[in-house]
Amino acid sequence: MTHSADFLRGIPIGTRVVARYLLPDGSATDALGELRERDAVSVVIETRRGLQRVGLATVIAAKAVPPPPRPR
Repeated sequence: MTHSADFLRGIPIGTRVVARYLLPDGSATDALGELRERDAVSVVIETRRGLQRVGLATVIAAKAVPPPPRPR
């Protein structure tokens, strides 16, 4: 398991994160939002588009991010 997957396994639920992960075709995409759930093989991130389940084995990078900017 990658260091990034270990990071997602250890941070508190509710933390705002971005996770880059691989799609089945080999391309990568990001999930940006609050960490809502996790189990032994995946995490659920609440994004603007809804809940995204991300397999930990597909994660190639992840980090905590600050809250979104306030509307002007």
